[in-house]
Amino acid sequence: MANIYSNPDNVRPPGVNYHHSVEVLAGSRLLYVAGQTGLADDNAIPDDIESQAEIAFTNITKILEASGFGLEDVVFMKSFLTRREDREGYQKVRSAMWGDIKPASTFLLVSGLARPEFLVEVEVVAAKSG
Repeated sequence: MANIYSNPDNVRPPGVNYHHSVEVLAGSRLLYVAGQTGLADDNAIPDDIESQAEIAFTNITKILEASGFGLEDVVFMKSFLTRREDREGYQKVRSAMWGDIKPASTFLLVSGLARPEFLVEVEVVAAKSG
C-alpha cells in the first residue's frame, strides 16, 4: 500500500515542492525525525543557506535510512528559515536533493533557532506500509 497524495481541484494548486495532503493508510509504520540543522559532522556550521540546507537534508536521509525509510517515504516536512532572503537558495537545494518527492509541507520564517548561526531547521514525518 502506498500513501495517497492529493491536490484537490477546488483548492489553489500547490507552489513548488509539495502536495496539499498525504493520506497515510492504516497499518503503516510512522517515523518522526527531529529538526535537523546545518551542523556538520565535524561541528562546523557553514555561513550560507545552501550548505546548511544540504547538511540538514543529508542528516535527514541518514536518519531515515537507519530505520529502513527513504526520502520517498516522507509524508510531511516542516521547514524553518531565519531569513526571508534565503528562501530561494533553500528551495534550490531542496529541489536538487528531493527531485520529484513532494510531501505535504509547511514553510516558516522564524526570528531565531537554537543557535544564532543556524539559518535553517527541517523536521519530517515518514510513513511506510508494513
